[in-house]
Amino acid sequence: MRQLFLIPAGLATGLALAGCADDGKETVERAFQEVNVVDASNLNEVMLTVADPNEAVDYFARTLKQSPDRIDLQRGLAQSLIRAKRNTEAATEWGEVVAMPGSTAEDKVDYADALIRVGDWDRAKKTLDSVPPTYESFKRYRLEAMVADANREWKRADSFYEIAVGMTTTPAGVMNNWGYSKLSRGDYAGAERLFADAIRQDPTLFTSKNNLILARGAQHNYSLPVIPMDQTEKAQLLYTMALSAVKQGDVNTGKALLREAIDTHPQYFEEAVRSLNALEAA
Repeated sequence: MRQLFLIPAGLATGLALAGCADDGKETVERAFQEVNVVDASNLNEVMLTVADPNEAVDYFARTLKQSPDRIDLQRGLAQSLIRAKRNTEAATEWGEVVAMPGSTAEDKVDYADALIRVGDWDRAKKTLDSVPPTYESFKRYRLEAMVADANREWKRADSFYEIAVGMTTTPAGVMNNWGYSKLSRGDYAGAERLFADAIRQDPTLFTSKNNLILARGAQHNYSLPVIPMDQTEKAQLLYTMALSAVKQGDVNTGKALLREAIDTHPQYFEEAVRSLNALEAA
């Protein structure tokens, strides 16, 4: 009788141990799956930030084939194409992102950005119009301003530029764009103020310095502003000012500025020499 009781007990113990083994195996597999998910997320982040953009494109395109329904991979591919300056492909991929379940308002803004990069202003405007008004971001308003500019809706552009400037701690780039908008519509004084503000925010922004010279030259003001500049930058700005003077019909002033640019440049200033020779020959 004792042995009869021992056999079922042994069987029960064996079954229990087998159950524990199965449970343990499932637990281990789940743990590895969780680790793989974390590792994949980290790898995706690395690919989006520090990896070579074209390598990131290859990675996301390859991984997306294995999991075509994952919007994070589709988004990563679109972002990597933007980083690689493959804007036409990026616009197509962002279009795929916004059509997928789980897409966000931010995705639509990024899609509009890609469309602007390829010059599709109409679709960019339609995409931005579809973004809920409750979604507010610096990028959204910067793009709204650019689209309004393209459509020559100046009041609307000014409004969006102003909002965008207030939503970032680094507004120099937006101020430069806003200034260029003012310059293109003939508001030279307004453009000059915005370029000066941009330079105060970022003294290294040479584009704003050059644009400031254009705004001043358009007002027949050919004196260099008091802004940070090294010797090479000074020579280049004098050259820009000289060309602006010639364009305004102030040819003698332009010649004098070209000579000053040539003397100022620490090296041989070929463009300025060529321009001066052409003017003197004429």
